[in-house]
Amino acid sequence: MAIVLFTDFGSQDPYLGQVKAVLARDAPGAAIIDLLNDVPAFDVRAAAHLLASLVPTFPQGSVFLSVIDPGVGSAREPVALRAGGYRFVGPDNGLLSVFAARAAHAEAFRIAWRPQALSSSFHGRDLFAPVAARIEMGPLPDGWLAPLGRLSVGFGAGDLPEIIYVDHYGNAMTGLRAEAVRRDAVLIANGSQIKHAPIFSAVPRGAVFWYPNSQGLIEIAANQGNAAADLELEIGEPVGWAA
Repeated sequence: MAIVLFTDFGSQDPYLGQVKAVLARDAPGAAIIDLLNDVPAFDVRAAAHLLASLVPTFPQGSVFLSVIDPGVGSAREPVALRAGGYRFVGPDNGLLSVFAARAAHAEAFRIAWRPQALSSSFHGRDLFAPVAARIEMGPLPDGWLAPLGRLSVGFGAGDLPEIIYVDHYGNAMTGLRAEAVRRDAVLIANGSQIKHAPIFSAVPRGAVFWYPNSQGLIEIAANQGNAAADLELEIGEPVGWAA
């Protein structure tokens, strides 16, 4: 199917290339898709909500190599997860928990296998990438995974009323799902009141508005402008609805 990369390794550093080298070695011929490798660094909660919104655009059976892991080398467990028809490999720090909580069925496993050489600071390359490759190529050797039942760290299935990602246009994505939000609702972010518009061209150039983005999340944007800069929005900024 495909191995999908979702990490905070960055696009300018050597870490992503090292991970891909392992995948090329252990899963030759597998499709490798860079979903996002500039996830806001260390922000596991925001990343968990962002990941949950992005997964459904991929074919079921895809393997998500998901690594935002500020606790690398600590007592946190490495895990594999089956949820909603998808497969995941990553740290048990909450990163996979939002998608798991929203899925009709989820099953977690502790990764018991260890490579001969395991860096204390780069489990993405040495541990998670080989496991993701073997899951993609299948079947896993006996003893690699141990049933865990459920993830140890969870953020729940609810929304996150914060800015979780800002793209290069300056559009600020929130952790609020749009499905049940009235279009006359007014969003509050950093003291600004923001009204809904269905598309960018529905407002004057530079005007800020909110809309349901292509992932189904509430996003703050500006028509041919930078909403995040205009409103001074950063990752973690609280958002809410006017009374």
